Amino acid sequence: MDLRRRLVSYLGALLLGLLLMTVLINLNSLRHDVTAEVVASEQLVRVLLETVSIEGSLPVPEATRRVKVILDSAPLRHLSVSLGDTPPPEPDALTNRLAQLLGVQSTSSDGQMLRLGEQTLRIAPNPASEIEERLSDTVRLCITLLLFSGATLIVAWWSADRALAPVRELEDGLHRLTQGESDVALPPFALREFDQLASAINHLAEALRTSRQAQRQLSRQLIQVQEEERRTLARELHDEMGQTLTAISVTAAYLERNAEKLEAGRIVECAQDLRRDVRTSGDQLRAMLQHLRPYGLDAQGVKSALRELVSSWQQRESGIRFSLEMPSDFPPLADEVGLALYRVIQEALTNVVRHSRAKHCRVNIFAKLGTLRLEVVDDGCGLPAAGPSRRGGLFGIEERLAMVGGNLVFKNGQTQGLQLQITLPLSPQEQ
Repeated sequence: MDLRRRLVSYLGALLLGLLLMTVLINLNSLRHDVTAEVVASEQLVRVLLETVSIEGSLPVPEATRRVKVILDSAPLRHLSVSLGDTPPPEPDALTNRLAQLLGVQSTSSDGQMLRLGEQTLRIAPNPASEIEERLSDTVRLCITLLLFSGATLIVAWWSADRALAPVRELEDGLHRLTQGESDVALPPFALREFDQLASAINHLAEALRTSRQAQRQLSRQLIQVQEEERRTLARELHDEMGQTLTAISVTAAYLERNAEKLEAGRIVECAQDLRRDVRTSGDQLRAMLQHLRPYGLDAQGVKSALRELVSSWQQRESGIRFSLEMPSDFPPLADEVGLALYRVIQEALTNVVRHSRAKHCRVNIFAKLGTLRLEVVDDGCGLPAAGPSRRGGLFGIEERLAMVGGNLVFKNGQTQGLQLQITLPLSPQEQ
């Protein structure tokens, strides 16, 4: 059951009960009014008959006393009956004020004189009786409405408090998520809305747990990459530049010891050796700098850097044939966008070589609708059907793209392989 149906059912039951109570109150009021009307009619007839039956031989004071006793024995409704020389009764102050508010007369007219035997009766309408009757009905109605409103508020508050009780559990689950807990595991709820919300929170907790695991894996991978780069740099400095510098030092020491007795031809040979070793050292240094961070990743520089990157992978004889397609008029790129493009392709090609077991890999770059599109497609084994889809390399690509406002979409090919579709935004100046 959803929240709306539960609230409607509670309020509907309340309204039905209050409607039944109102009907019972009105039926009781109707019974009372009908009984009062019948009694008043009977009283009027009795007054008239008993007044006529008074013997004419009685003294006038005694006859008048008996008529007054008859008139005072029971009140009449809507009429007033009095002796001919007695004025109609005056209404009370409240009845007068209510009559003035309603714009009606609260006092009766002189009425009609009726002679019965030796007695003369004054029969006049009594508006005050009707006003008092309506006032009594109004008070009864106001009390009913007051009870109805109070009961509605109480039941509405109780229904809302009972229906919204799961909100506290949902709030506690969200609070635990903000505190870093990933195992929230909210129970199912009776109401559909809260059950859907609890399911969404559980899915969010699972996504956060997966994201945290991926972040930890990426952190470990970054540390491993950093250490690997340091080891590679140290090995290259020791094995390559170290040997070259040692050769330069040996040649320079030889010249220093034998400069005075060496022939000119020998000195020229030593100078040529020094020049060759210095050039080799410079090439090694440029290669290391290119590996650490490519220089000049602007419109033309990024084209050269990407060609060199793809060519370097092709020369490694990994068994994969690489191809690169770029627009002839490459759009100008900001430094961070150019670096992101270079690193993304570098990481994507590294993943192809390490994991895909592919034979061909194609890199396509084109500009479209203010964005730079990149596709890396291979014919390898693709992503495994089981296990997380975003692993270290793909997660690193996604994080790097997020820093420059790009996004990544990847999927297995229709037959085999993996397709990476990458979008990088271009600034208005770049567009």
